[in-house]
Amino acid sequence: MRAPVARLVNCLAALAGALGLWLLPVAPAWAAELVVQSAELQPCPASDSASQSGLSRPTGAGCWALSGVVRNPGRQTVVDTDVFALILDASGEPVLQNRSRVGSIGDVPPGQSSFALRLAVPMGTPGPLQVRNVKARGFAAPVRSRAGDGDELLPLEQQLDLG
Repeated sequence: MRAPVARLVNCLAALAGALGLWLLPVAPAWAAELVVQSAELQPCPASDSASQSGLSRPTGAGCWALSGVVRNPGRQTVVDTDVFALILDASGEPVLQNRSRVGSIGDVPPGQSSFALRLAVPMGTPGPLQVRNVKARGFAAPVRSRAGDGDELLPLEQQLDLG
């Protein structure tokens, strides 16, 4: 009779131990705040494939480029960096409704780095467009799958000469 009770006690102890490990708090992936400077919004270059310059009557969305400098004050590279901004039209209304994340700039090494993002803005949006509250936030470790080491700059980044 004691053997089944001992087995039950061992099973309950193992279950309690596993449950205790499962309930342990997991260390959060703290986001690193970066400093964005000299942010400006301008139409994409005419040679950019997204600018729709070859169409006699462009439809859908216009291409705009948000560029600037991001500064990483830390000692480690910040990865998977997202850029947040408020884009306003001529009347001060938000252009990208319910959306503050405007894109991703990947990895930011310590120090200053240039960046450029392509934005799709609805056609007919009254200009000039304004950009406010530009922020960048990333992580100390990857939070999604990584691009290969041999990847090059995107065409927009090459055209805006960020090197």
